[in-house]
Amino acid sequence: MRILVVEDDDLIARGLMAGLRAHGLTADTVGTLAQAELALAHSGCEAMVLDRGLPDGDGLALLARLRERGDALPVLLLTARDAVEDRIDGLQSGADDYLVKPFDLGELVARLHALIRRAGGRSSNLVEAGNLQFDPSSGEAWLDGAPVELSRREAALLASLVQAEGRCLSTEQIKDRLYGFDQEVASNAVSVHVHNLRRKLGSDVVQTVRGLGYRFGLVRT
Repeated sequence: MRILVVEDDDLIARGLMAGLRAHGLTADTVGTLAQAELALAHSGCEAMVLDRGLPDGDGLALLARLRERGDALPVLLLTARDAVEDRIDGLQSGADDYLVKPFDLGELVARLHALIRRAGGRSSNLVEAGNLQFDPSSGEAWLDGAPVELSRREAALLASLVQAEGRCLSTEQIKDRLYGFDQEVASNAVSVHVHNLRRKLGSDVVQTVRGLGYRFGLVRT
């Protein structure tokens, strides 16, 4: 899952990026509203962590533009503004959640997973399909009740396919979800991850759609 962090404090931004990646998420950071607009236009992300006090304006301005054009991207406001009025303003402007600095990284990650889960219409983290059980929030998988060890990117790929709800994802869309702006990607990286998932979870877990990409191949129960 790819998260865009819009934060102008370099120390906080770098810490967030490292922490989110350590929790199995793909994270990128930008420091202005203009950079955020550009990032949103050119890469797919599943949620955004948004600061309010940015060099070129209030983060709520970006949030308002997203909602005006019908973009339902889950947004968590992360700000030092802790007054009740500030929280109300943020939520009424279209934010899905609000967290005050200083914050606990584990709580932030849990809130992001909850936002993404709700956006996908799921009430539980656990996905069950055939003989597979998978928890996108932890990256844990079980086959016939036995745990299967997945790498961070294998788990991220499986989570992306599950959350696509039967839609096909192109190779470029998958790369966007698995790798940050600053990470080099081998040309065969996605096919290698798909091969490894099939080897570990069965050949039917990922379907190849010729000319389009890949989709989750199991029927969810």
